[in-house]
Amino acid sequence: MVNMKKITAAFLAGMMLVGCGSNAGTATTTPEATAEATAEATANTEKSADTPLVVGYSPFSSKFSPFFSTTAYDQDAQAMTQLSLLTSDRTGAIIYKGIEGETIPYNGTDYTYYGPADLEVVENADGSVDYKFKLRDDLKFSDGEPITIDDVIFSMYVLCDPTYDGSSTLFAQPIVGMEEYRSGMDTLLNLLVAAGRDNTDFTNWTEEQQKTFWEKYDKATLGLAEEIVKYCVEAGAAEEGNITAAAAAWGFTIPEGGTMEDFANALAEAYGGDVAGMINTENAGSTVEDLFPGLEDYSTVGVKTGESAPNIAGIKKINDYEMTVTTSKVDATAIYQLGVSIAPLHYYGDKSLFDYDNNSFGFPKGDLSSVRAKTTQPLGAGPYKFIKYENGVINYEANENYFKGEPKTKYINFLETFKDDDKLNGVVTGTIDITDPSFSNDTVKAIQDANGGDIVGPVITTDTVDNLGYGYIGIAADVVNVGGVRDSDASKNLRKAFATVYSVYRDVAIDSYYGERASVINYPISNTSWAAPQPTDPDYKVAFSTKVDGSDIYTSNMSAEEKYEAAKQAALEYFEAAGYTVADGKITAAPAGAKMEYEVWIPADGSGDHPAFMILTEAEKALADIGMKLIIRDLSNSSDLWDGLEARTVPMWAAAWGATVDPDMYQIYYSDIANGGANPGGSNYQYGIADAELDQMIMDARSSIDQSYRKTVYKACLDTIVDWAVEVPTYQRQNAIIFSTERVDMDSVTPDITTFYGWMSEIENTKLK
Repeated sequence: MVNMKKITAAFLAGMMLVGCGSNAGTATTTPEATAEATAEATANTEKSADTPLVVGYSPFSSKFSPFFSTTAYDQDAQAMTQLSLLTSDRTGAIIYKGIEGETIPYNGTDYTYYGPADLEVVENADGSVDYKFKLRDDLKFSDGEPITIDDVIFSMYVLCDPTYDGSSTLFAQPIVGMEEYRSGMDTLLNLLVAAGRDNTDFTNWTEEQQKTFWEKYDKATLGLAEEIVKYCVEAGAAEEGNITAAAAAWGFTIPEGGTMEDFANALAEAYGGDVAGMINTENAGSTVEDLFPGLEDYSTVGVKTGESAPNIAGIKKINDYEMTVTTSKVDATAIYQLGVSIAPLHYYGDKSLFDYDNNSFGFPKGDLSSVRAKTTQPLGAGPYKFIKYENGVINYEANENYFKGEPKTKYINFLETFKDDDKLNGVVTGTIDITDPSFSNDTVKAIQDANGGDIVGPVITTDTVDNLGYGYIGIAADVVNVGGVRDSDASKNLRKAFATVYSVYRDVAIDSYYGERASVINYPISNTSWAAPQPTDPDYKVAFSTKVDGSDIYTSNMSAEEKYEAAKQAALEYFEAAGYTVADGKITAAPAGAKMEYEVWIPADGSGDHPAFMILTEAEKALADIGMKLIIRDLSNSSDLWDGLEARTVPMWAAAWGATVDPDMYQIYYSDIANGGANPGGSNYQYGIADAELDQMIMDARSSIDQSYRKTVYKACLDTIVDWAVEVPTYQRQNAIIFSTERVDMDSVTPDITTFYGWMSEIENTKLK
């Protein structure tokens, strides 16, 4: 498919913390440069004061908003321009006295950390908790406008609006009055789809609005079907007029001799009213605006359906520089969610609509159109000002009003770099000053060759830290199941068959790709977390190393080849337990709702360049031996994967999660199944896990600040996730940031970089030689 590049959750969906703000940054900025001009300027050895520092970056998705960015790359791009209410030190610990600063030792050196605010946390006798914030009174946005507590309150109300659909989960915190404020409203799109085209109740919209919506909807789905068929015919995948063949080439089944309307209906049914997801995922060149102009008129404006509170009772303004947020109970994750970006009310909202005493907070409740309109043009109080994004380059200019002082480098550019090889070559040839290639064996060898033998040398300086995240292979419970029941033993056994085969090839694949720069992990959690199980723990298990009957698949004296064979036989037993017919050591027929072949998607640049690629190719051969066909889909555009996941059409995939300082599992695994899935975690849709006991454990762990208790609960959560077999943990890798030793003043780069405190944390000091 030729899917349009679309932002995802992907990387992360679980990756927001307070890290960006006052210490934030990532970037590079240049005046009026295109990608070519940037390369030419940087290569010039005669550096002027205005020579831009160039950072090689993976492709952006143009959502540079402190509210709506979701990819790691877009988050970094907007963080350059933003100031967070809270900041953290090199261990990820919160700084409570940001105004005067806190001095904290690390690795034998005392470091002082500053932030825009002080925070006092008070636990009350009734179990509630007060978070008391005090802002500095001399802060300014990059346009010179003073910052007050109104900007913070505005930012929080945006993140808590009933129509907010970004990656923040501030609205899920137990802030007093949150539920009452968000109730009684939904988007017009959700209401129209739920009511259906035959609805006769026009309380919340007119008959004409309903008619117009469904006419646009039908036109969009039909237009999409026509576009796909045309593309397939031109590509030689179907003959002119054979719509059934074109639909099949696109992964859809319609009756023999089917019509364009049949194909359009199949598309609509697959996406259940998610027209944006359908177009973004299935398009052959068009955009949502091309096929459904004005969709945002339905999807982004709230419709009042009942009574709700006029404000969030727990968010209280004290004066122009102080406020208190009150939660109804202890929640270990709340402090991280409260560290919001302080977005300018006068830019993202409307100052005339901010009247705290009269419950007006800078925009009409349920209408974030003014905020969404600025998604591609960020403005804030961060170290740099966003100038423009064009020709693959984001241009930044130093913010003279930055609270820690005007940055030493005037211009920084983020240069889109599509392949890891290009990132590394860019540093060697002089077109890139700083970048983050995947730290594979090939990368290490290339760095050593450039330096004449070491990863730190005259050409390239390499700095490594453990990645705050981990690699995994996902298996969607919504797609890979038996009889459409995702939580049955049969469905879990089906997924365990695949997981068992995948897991046995992790050691050889990860060692081949990363060498000593990554290790295999056995639980779906980053090893950087205090909650990660350790091999010395008494109940520690190697992932997917048991048979259907619970006995061990492997023995300590098995060779690698013997383990591969044992895994294959164990997988066969799992297939049989899932209801597959087995004869002569192979599966010969699938139970209802299951298949004899499944796809696995992997964003490996179309060339197999991915740490999990060998796992999949070896698994493909092993599964074929026992009758299951595994189809590896190597994607050259990773956006296709995220689009497919949002559309719930990807059976299995390889990717990586970003993590947070706190190991809270709400965002990825919480399903809210007890309430019919009304408020699941923002990335729960990827795995489709729905487990009431798991939900309760996640909430129990949130409600305590006792780390020992939380670690015990999280271990039980991890065991449950493994039992669902929706995620095969694969590796914990090291991150590598490489600097041009020839051009970057290494004495100006952030010292003692850690997992929680990256090189961009003190971007204001970084400069060229």
